[in-house]
Amino acid sequence: MLSHRVIFANMNSAVLQIIVLILSATLHEVAHGYVAYALGDPTAKYAGRLTLNPLVHLELVGSFLLPLGLYILSGGAFVFGWAKPVPYNPYNLKAGKWGPSIVAVAGPLTNLLLALVFGLIVRLGITNLSEPFIAVAILIVYLNCLLAIFNLIPIPPLDGSKILFTLIPTKVVAIEEFFGKYQFAVLILFIFFGWRIVAVPTTIIFRLITGIAI
Repeated sequence: MLSHRVIFANMNSAVLQIIVLILSATLHEVAHGYVAYALGDPTAKYAGRLTLNPLVHLELVGSFLLPLGLYILSGGAFVFGWAKPVPYNPYNLKAGKWGPSIVAVAGPLTNLLLALVFGLIVRLGITNLSEPFIAVAILIVYLNCLLAIFNLIPIPPLDGSKILFTLIPTKVVAIEEFFGKYQFAVLILFIFFGWRIVAVPTTIIFRLITGIAI
């Protein structure tokens, strides 16, 4: 097994972290689009968003400025961001009121699947792969666990909010109305002051997948 110094040298590279984050977020958003398309909504297809080309999905603030700012402020301990959300029309979804939740959960599940795939590479300890590759695989596992957990937080426009609003009674509109007005401010506050809440379950899942304690 690699030494912790080798493993986390790559994790402390801002450029590498942002690249992995962008690619992972791209897959996350494409998963939303394909599930929506499978449920009968072609909005993402017509918008040209059913592509793995990250340039189509990038956003200046979420894909570059926020990750870099978090990296600097946390001293390299925390990097996070997002891609431009894939559009879809919930009224076209065949699954009725559950459609938005199904589309929403597709993103985090994709990130967890990526984490499991690369986690297996780490767990199996394939000897013919280079140390830098294994170190990058570990970074992929960690950031995809982070993306999955973060997106399940029930704060709009994160995926967890769509699941929450599907489960709560329709007459309970005060919460949704509040987040509709202040969602960006609430999200930014959570990112900068509540990221440790996400870091704990992320670390636990990372260790379960890879067997590595961080």
